[in-house]
Formats: sequence, structure tokens, C-alpha cells
Amino acid sequence: MRIAALVSGGVDSSVVVHRLKEEGHDPVIFYIRIGMEEKDGYVDCPAEEDIEMTSFLAKKYGCRFETVSLHEEYWEKVVSYTIDSVKRGLTPNPDVMCNKYIKFGCFEDKWGKEFDKIATGHYATTTEIDGKTWLSTAKDSLKDQTDFLAQITNLQIAKLIFPVGHLLKSEVRAIAATHHLPSARRKDSQGICFLGKINYNDFIERYLGRQTGKIVEWETGKTLGTHNGYWFHTIGQRKGLGLSGGPWFVIKKDIERNLLFVSNGYDPETQYGRTIRMHGFHFITEDPWGEFDDAREITFKIRHTPDFTPGRICRTGDLYRIDSDRKIQGIAPGQFAVVYDRQSRLCIGSGMIL
Repeated sequence: MRIAALVSGGVDSSVVVHRLKEEGHDPVIFYIRIGMEEKDGYVDCPAEEDIEMTSFLAKKYGCRFETVSLHEEYWEKVVSYTIDSVKRGLTPNPDVMCNKYIKFGCFEDKWGKEFDKIATGHYATTTEIDGKTWLSTAKDSLKDQTDFLAQITNLQIAKLIFPVGHLLKSEVRAIAATHHLPSARRKDSQGICFLGKINYNDFIERYLGRQTGKIVEWETGKTLGTHNGYWFHTIGQRKGLGLSGGPWFVIKKDIERNLLFVSNGYDPETQYGRTIRMHGFHFITEDPWGEFDDAREITFKIRHTPDFTPGRICRTGDLYRIDSDRKIQGIAPGQFAVVYDRQSRLCIGSGMIL
């Protein structure tokens, strides 16, 4: 079997290579350059260290190693989407788009066709049901990354393998330490994938600038302070508002007037909701319900968290709605609502929140 292993230099993808070799495979290792290197004056410093670690790994296991670039594609498909979404007052998820269009889209088109499988260090698993492959959750619920994969296609999931999906993070690090992999103690990457060490607000300011606006208390209409632009803030945000007498939460944005509306308290009712409306709902493998007029029992997530919330999904035409069994904090337009079966095992698909 011909396997391409997408390796980042981190501990998870390093252990992927180890496990594949243990199973008797001879993967070809690929490092994909997708950062901000040489783009508008940015320099992607972390990439050099990543490549050094990945090169060491390739030599240790005797694997062919290729460094490939998808800078331009990444800018077109992911970075531009992020800037446009923020400008429209939405909350983007660039990691979801990176998986859909870059790691399992452009990579497949350019280099992946010669391989039978593509292996990654994502914490996820697959399940075969009646000859069809379903994306399913990982053993480690704290690290599960199926929500970041919820926009991939049935063709993509059928070709993917996740060698660490049946392991706990602690087990992955133990394997790396036992076999003297240089990434064994390397910290997990944080934040948005393409930024590296670049500050998110600095990045947004470079493209959208600053524009002073008012911070207004939702209940009273009283002006509490100012902000530098609604694009620096998201629904449900608590930190970074610079207001005294908190906590304060962003509960609404007025894009036309550049206003942020906030509510006070540790548990303000205004930051919660039970209804999530979506458009462009995407089924990964297939629609398991077919035509239905009634509600179907599900669990779901609207952000990266180990917790699943029970609810029901309904459909009206092309629009889908989730009615949650519990109050949900910070429902932000632009986020993806990711839908699972009632047992929180199979990842069915996702839609963008309206």
C-alpha cells in the first residue's frame, strides 16, 4: 500500500510515521509549507525548525522526504476567507478550511493521486458501515479533532487514515519518548494554523486597520467605552474589552455602525441561546436521514471542545436548524455547527451558523 504521511514536525505526526513503520509500511513523508513566509513581508520562522525535525524523522526511519509548497493556494483558499469573514463580522474557522481545501484538497490534486492512503496526526478515527467510510471520534475526547475535519468529503475521508486516533495524548508522548523522537517534549501548536508566531490582532489590523467604535451595554444603551474595530472581537468574547466592573461579554455586533454590545455578569442570559440556524449544511459521507419532516436526535458542537450537547436537527428546504437541549453560550455567525449521531460517535457533517 502506498501511503503519504503529512508530517508537521510535531509529536502527533511523528508518531504517525513510527506506527506506520511498525505496521510494515514505507510511507513517503511530506511537509507542506502553508505559512505566511515571504507573503507581504512576513517570515515563517517556525517552518525551518519543523523541517529540521521532519528531516531527522525521515532519516531515522529511512523514508523518502519531500517539502512541498502550497503558499499561494493557502492564501487564496484560507487566508482570504479569514480576512473576508472577519470584515463581514463573522467568526471564521481557518483550520476547517485548511483541512478541506489544502491538506486534503490541493495536496491530493498535486501529489496525493499516486498514493492509496494519506495519513495524518489528527485525533480522529474512521468507521466502516455497509462499505462506506464515516468520520468518527477519537479515543481521547480532550484531543478529538473531528470538528476541524467536518467539511471534508466522502472521497477524502475514504482515503484518510489516522494512526494516533485510537491513542490518548499521553500514550502518543510516551511512544515518542520511548523511541527517542525529537518532538517527544515539543509543545502542541496553539492558535490559527497559518499565523505561526504572528499575533492575530496584528495580522487583522494589517489588512483591516483600526476604526474607533462604541462599546454599549445591551440592556441600558449606555456607552461604556470604545474599541478599535468590531473585526477584533467575536460573539461570546470576554477578555480584551478593557472595561471595569466585569466580567463583560460581547453578545452582539452592529456592523454598519461599528458597535459592540455587551452584557455584564458571570452568567448573563443574553449570551445564551438554544436555536442554531445553519446554511450550506455539508454531509461528509451521506445524509443518514434522507427526506425527513420531523426532528432527528443528534449531539453537536459549535466550537472546539471535548463536550457534546444533545439536541435535535430539523430541515426546512435547504436550511437546517438545531434545537439544543441545553443553553449554548456564544453562538457566533460564521462558526461551524458540527453534527454527530446521538452516541457522539459518528461525525455526520457541519453547517455555517447564520
